[in-house]
Amino acid sequence: MSNTQGFSRRQFVSSAISAAAISCLPNGRDLFTGTTAPKSGTREIAQQSSVVLTITPSWRDQGILNVTKSPYAKLRNVPVHAVTIGNGFWAQRREINVHKSIPSMGKLLEANGRVDNFRRLIGKSTAAQRGPVYSDSDVYKWTEAVAFALQSGERPELRTAADKIVKDIVAAQQPNGYLNTYYVGDHASQRMEPKAQQWGHELYNMGHFLQSATAYYRATGDRTLLDAGIHFVNDFLLPNFGPGPDKKPLFSGHPEMELALVELYRMTGDKRQLDLAGYLLRGDSRIHVQPRDYVYHFCGTPFTSRTHLEGHAVRAMYACCGATDYYLETGDPAYWKTLNVLWKDLVSSQMYVTGGVGARSDGEAFGDPYELPNARAYGESCAAIGNMMWNWRMLAATGEARFADLLERALYNGINSGMSLDGTLYCYRNPLAFDPSGGDKIRNEWYDTTCCPPNLERTLASLPGYFYSTSGDGIYLHLFDNSELDWHLENGVGLKVRQKTNYPWDGSVEISLAPAEPTEFTFFLRIPGWTDNAEVGVNGKALAGATPGQYLPIRRRWSAADVIRVQFNMTPQFLEANPQVVENNGRVAVQRGPLVYCLEQIDQPEGVTLKDVALNLGAKSSAQFQEEFHKDLLGGIILLRHAGAAYGESAEHNSLYFRYSAEPRKSRPVSLTFIPYYAWANRTATPMQVWTPISRA
Repeated sequence: MSNTQGFSRRQFVSSAISAAAISCLPNGRDLFTGTTAPKSGTREIAQQSSVVLTITPSWRDQGILNVTKSPYAKLRNVPVHAVTIGNGFWAQRREINVHKSIPSMGKLLEANGRVDNFRRLIGKSTAAQRGPVYSDSDVYKWTEAVAFALQSGERPELRTAADKIVKDIVAAQQPNGYLNTYYVGDHASQRMEPKAQQWGHELYNMGHFLQSATAYYRATGDRTLLDAGIHFVNDFLLPNFGPGPDKKPLFSGHPEMELALVELYRMTGDKRQLDLAGYLLRGDSRIHVQPRDYVYHFCGTPFTSRTHLEGHAVRAMYACCGATDYYLETGDPAYWKTLNVLWKDLVSSQMYVTGGVGARSDGEAFGDPYELPNARAYGESCAAIGNMMWNWRMLAATGEARFADLLERALYNGINSGMSLDGTLYCYRNPLAFDPSGGDKIRNEWYDTTCCPPNLERTLASLPGYFYSTSGDGIYLHLFDNSELDWHLENGVGLKVRQKTNYPWDGSVEISLAPAEPTEFTFFLRIPGWTDNAEVGVNGKALAGATPGQYLPIRRRWSAADVIRVQFNMTPQFLEANPQVVENNGRVAVQRGPLVYCLEQIDQPEGVTLKDVALNLGAKSSAQFQEEFHKDLLGGIILLRHAGAAYGESAEHNSLYFRYSAEPRKSRPVSLTFIPYYAWANRTATPMQVWTPISRA
């Protein structure tokens, strides 16, 4: 998490607030209050058991967002357990996530002291504190990943591992509700002080705590974590911080608490929690920071005053998530206006073709409009996840397919690239061009700032919850894969929907509907914006009106024998960038279906280097893509081949500057091979590029 003086998040470990180890506290002594922390969190839990939680829907039937009663949500979430993803594209990734990624990350969190940070506070460990100030959040995100995995089915080994950590986390909570493993001992005096609020990630950590607690409650019905989170908010934050002369001001520092507070409000109905989220989004004039810090932190000044995306990309995405959540509950038109202005800025000048965001490593930040470098792209995995999360909320507010299109783009490309195919290595950044000769290793097992790996794990674990939504009119289908929905319409009629498809390799999807009884409702079928056209039929009868980038509303009296068949045009496409993205002038990117493709040098003819190739798109060329499915390559992919040119070296082109010549460069024909971008860097260290020069010779 970088600052405006040029620190990256990984460098921040040794910057503003030192992550030096501190000594173990004897008997869990709380140096902030002068009291002794109990060995167990049972006393706090008992105090909070009287907080009534919503029962409509019940804990088990709440979705990723519980927007059932949100007055400005057009769509309602379907719970994760209601969708079973069968054999196909995402099932393979999710199984590896559950069997390898989550367990191995749990072991790495143990090995790198992240869990001992909690245990030393309750006398179970003598290890010194390890990791940056935001390390608690890594444990919370891992716990959330486990929780979403449990929402899809019983995983006794994961449940047992998580329950042990949950007990230690809650036992480390102070009697006044405060919980943070860094601000103890010598650091206790810094707790919630202005500098710590700005750089110390206290609210960020607890925002992730609340999200993990919410997911765990919805997976198990166990309120242990959730009650600890309520204790922190109701007994520590609300009495001491917020607007008014009798309370201390709050500065979010890293937006995250905002969206967590709104989700907590959706379960408790306690409007103080919603109001506190609104307060954080507005900022407090009593807190004085430099204007550059308002930019970098993307908080501290009224959210509704924002006119463009800037500063730290993850912070900006999470702030937009929190603001959208706040709008879904309040309907404040100023928020909706600002959200649409920022979304337009994102898609018109700030987003990579992969759905990734964040152009600069300096500050992990957005750049100027159209500043989208390829090799220097930061594209942090967490930022792409934030992009997906934000569009999920905008989709809930509107039911408009443009948000689902962007969610899909980020998911299949900028997010999916973040985890290796074997589930054990991770990309912190996701560039669109790469040369390993500089010594950079793009995929790693562990980062001292390990925010991205558990974030990727919780996203894959929660994926079934993004497939469908309901509304008063019927049901919306957002994502395509072999899957089965077992849920109900909002009028209570049971409904099963089964998809049979080889998406994204094939554009054919068969959708079988089985309502519990014949019922009239609308099935909103998403027609992706990337397809040129789509053919749709119901029970063999063609339907008109399928428009790319929109939902096709199919209203009829549905019965158990009804089948929708759809065929998307999957012809590979060449994409151009806006001319103001100077680095991509004269280049194209390749996309097939929802997948962006790239070149890896390892796949090209021997002796061909990526810096010397071009796609042959000349007027005389009749070349088309050749599609080849390779089941044993990179987990099973369709690779694309296309005619290209390889340029030879010449004396003048070895010079920095040389006289212009109208004569075309000498080249020889070659066949270029493209693979899906998400699968790059899974074999050996080799150059890669997404945007390829074109030749019109």
